[in-house]
Amino acid sequence: MLSYLGIVFMRLLALLPLAWVRGLGWAVGVLLFRVVRSRRRIAEVNLTLCFPEKSQAERRALTRLVFICFVQAWLDRGWLWHGRPEVTRQRLRMTGDLAQLAGDDPVVLFAPHFVGLDAGATALSQQVPRRYTTLYAKQSNQIVDEWVKRGRLRFGEVRLFGRFSEMKPIVASLRAGEVLYLLPDMDFGAKDAFFVPFYGVNAATIPSLPRFARLGRAKVVPVLTRMTPEGYDVEILPAWTDYPTQDVVADTALMNQRLQSYIDTMPEQYFWVHKRFKTRPAGEAEVY
Repeated sequence: MLSYLGIVFMRLLALLPLAWVRGLGWAVGVLLFRVVRSRRRIAEVNLTLCFPEKSQAERRALTRLVFICFVQAWLDRGWLWHGRPEVTRQRLRMTGDLAQLAGDDPVVLFAPHFVGLDAGATALSQQVPRRYTTLYAKQSNQIVDEWVKRGRLRFGEVRLFGRFSEMKPIVASLRAGEVLYLLPDMDFGAKDAFFVPFYGVNAATIPSLPRFARLGRAKVVPVLTRMTPEGYDVEILPAWTDYPTQDVVADTALMNQRLQSYIDTMPEQYFWVHKRFKTRPAGEAEVY
């Protein structure tokens, strides 16, 4: 029952002006920052490890903004998935090197875990006529799972693969001209991961970006989705040159290095509430 009521609430949010939705997100974000101490501590540990040059007061202020942006983006799913298509199109602005998506060449979109990740996917599937695939983590609640899937399949031609799907069909889809929207920058455990630096800290990082690009004979194109007062800007960056190489570890490290430069432009909008350093190299202490 609570799940159904939550979805009804999100549908109702789609009817409100964006400023009202963002205002509610601000209030709930501040509340959660104060009361959800376990998740706040995760963000604070991440920011301490990644930004040791900042003062404790600066990191606490940044953590508060992280919570606000996270909740605002979550509530935005109301209009992203239930709002009128013309409203969604108006609030999602495509910018940058859009020519990278022209034609039917294989493309892996490197989509880091910024809070606007669903807004970016929605903008692409609604405004750029390509066939898309992405990896999907099944939700534990079946009702919520179906709601999320319907939202991500709302526009265009989109296929969802389970996160633990075999690589072969995903590679085949790339070679067939489908665009892969890939989010490889979380800690998915030690299996198949390399420990490479992320803000100077060894982080378990899966090499799916260079591997899919190599096997799918695809170019890697970063897509950065930035929350704005008017909605979201979805920026397509130029394709990475000379990537991937034959050195998958170096390619994975380069991904993290470039990710840092993207995060530095909007640190409050990154997923710092995730345990990015949960998996530690042998002999290193747990940080959370």
